Amino acid sequence: MRLYKDAGWWEERNEQDIEQMLRTTLSIGVWDGGTLIGFARAVSDGHFRAYIEDVVVHRDYQKSGIGVSLVSKLLDDLSSIDVVSLFCEEQFIPFYEKNNFKHSRSQFVMHRKGKFT
Repeated sequence: MRLYKDAGWWEERNEQDIEQMLRTTLSIGVWDGGTLIGFARAVSDGHFRAYIEDVVVHRDYQKSGIGVSLVSKLLDDLSSIDVVSLFCEEQFIPFYEKNNFKHSRSQFVMHRKGKFT
């Protein structure tokens, strides 16, 4: 929770939901002593597709290579998956290119949030 709050991410998340998420996704963390300073996770069907989410590094440790290493380790763990995707803001494209992600202009991102009746 502290790492998310440091990054200004996901204010609506709570510890119980994060614990449940950690039981169902591939995740990796980097610790400095007892403090989580980096985190990333992937959602996958285990064979064909995976999606990397929540690559976050504590602001005091950014630009140290931790984020690139987190993504690299996830990709190692997902090496049997045909397609690994992620969505990012344009400013982060060079960061993900360090792990050989390619920018695609031919796809559109669509979202559906919340429950609808």
